[in-house]
Amino acid sequence: MKEIKAFIKPIRVEVVVESLKKEGFDSVTLSKGEGTGAYKNPDASPSLDFNFTDSPIVKLELVCQNEVMERAIELICSKAQTPEPGDGIIYVTEIEDAYRIKTQKTLARIS
Repeated sequence: MKEIKAFIKPIRVEVVVESLKKEGFDSVTLSKGEGTGAYKNPDASPSLDFNFTDSPIVKLELVCQNEVMERAIELICSKAQTPEPGDGIIYVTEIEDAYRIKTQKTLARIS
């Protein structure tokens, strides 16, 4: 299994999530945040919650089987792109196992 973490612009979240759901990636987690990086938004200003900020971001997380990872990445990349710089980044990590909290049983397949 793979965990995909994609940091994308908030304006692209809805279309990315809809496209993932249409392809069977039903379970995603979204978190709002602010990021720093190589690209700096010219309109960025200090946040009340953080000492510095460059731009708002959304972290999208999903876990999937290895054989569908490339498709998920293709969907995220194609739907998260904008004409401006700083569209985001995707990280992929290996998941050793996953368990349901209620049953404490391992999940044989996650999609």
